[in-house]
Amino acid sequence: MERREKLMEYLCQSDEDGQLLPPLIDELLFLENRLTELKKLPFLKIHPSNPALQKSTPAAKQYRELLQQYTNIVKVLGRRREDEDGNGESPLRAWIKNHADKGM
Repeated sequence: MERREKLMEYLCQSDEDGQLLPPLIDELLFLENRLTELKKLPFLKIHPSNPALQKSTPAAKQYRELLQQYTNIVKVLGRRREDEDGNGESPLRAWIKNHADKGM
């Protein structure tokens, strides 16, 4: 099964989701592909005579920006899935709440 189909099956539980989420899933897949391509490029430019002098390359900057967008989309899709499951509380929050109640 293709990645897009798997994501659609996992995330789209209603007709409303089927209309709203596909563009977001397509954007997520595009960003995944672009990030993979950027990983193949150097992220640092090192001065030939003084290795202590280093600069970030444009690929590094673009990678950071795209990674932030990717992370935001994953968060949106994750929250959407939590809302559908009827469990608005993340496992991490539940664990923290449980341990905070015990006085740890």
